[in-house]
Amino acid sequence: MKVIIYTLVFLIISVILSELFLRIKWGFGNPLIYIADPEIGYLLAPNQFTKRNGNLIYINSYSMRSGDISEGKNKDIFRIMLLGDSIVNGGWWTAQENTLSSLLEQAISLNKLNHNKIEVLNVSANSWGARNELAYLEKYGTFSSDVLILVLNTDDLFSFAPSSIQVGKALNYPDKKPLLALEEFLKKVLPLPLHPDLINIPKEKGDVVGFNLNAVKNIYEIATENDMDFFLALTPLKREVLPPFSKDYEVKARERLNNFVEELNINYTDFLALFQDYSNPENLYHDHIHLSHEGNQLLVNYWQENISVDNK
Repeated sequence: MKVIIYTLVFLIISVILSELFLRIKWGFGNPLIYIADPEIGYLLAPNQFTKRNGNLIYINSYSMRSGDISEGKNKDIFRIMLLGDSIVNGGWWTAQENTLSSLLEQAISLNKLNHNKIEVLNVSANSWGARNELAYLEKYGTFSSDVLILVLNTDDLFSFAPSSIQVGKALNYPDKKPLLALEEFLKKVLPLPLHPDLINIPKEKGDVVGFNLNAVKNIYEIATENDMDFFLALTPLKREVLPPFSKDYEVKARERLNNFVEELNINYTDFLALFQDYSNPENLYHDHIHLSHEGNQLLVNYWQENISVDNK
């Protein structure tokens, strides 16, 4: 009988200690949650704060990975809207102060000239494409920003129309907090079956690249209508920078994008050549697509040299 009691006590203590360790050390049990949206598809739920893998993450009332802001702004504030997917967002592996938006804000604040304050808004969510980003702008507006920087990666040229099917069904898009950190941890490490709704999702038909380029055009037009300077950036996949390099369909899509920006006279930067010429291009990546701190800093250094804050 004592053996059973001791065993139960040991198991209970082990569960409690494991729960505390997973919460305190890794942030399990408190993931960022998502909400479905009929136009945007999905976005991060507003007003969230968590710590994942030791990195602080804050989502403001407008579902941005930014600090609290007002919808409008005073004339002494220079505001940049950084619009994109997980590369802009930074994900759980990037602390708030090391996101593209935070690094850019820090860099430009050193040369703010006629402005008392620089704000860089981080409007982003994992796996967003140009059509998700356009829908966000149409719903929330530009927040009186002076500059809009749209950051795409090569995969975004092939992204599908906004959908909320993954919210609450895919592991990385929870719509509520788990009861226990252990619950979330086990879901991460165990090979659980896909939700039935996520199996055999029909692919979008038609000219997907064309649909996404049209969304970029609409974003550009919104920026122009609101007297914003517009910058378009394209970051490459790691395998495009290093062997085996870009696939044929990616090369063709890039050519279409090049022709598109030339036709509209868009201020466009393809970072592929800059990444290939970098001394240690492998160091620019966190994984096959997302940028490391060094990669983020390369983009920020480029923008710092090319964005003027003294004429707004």
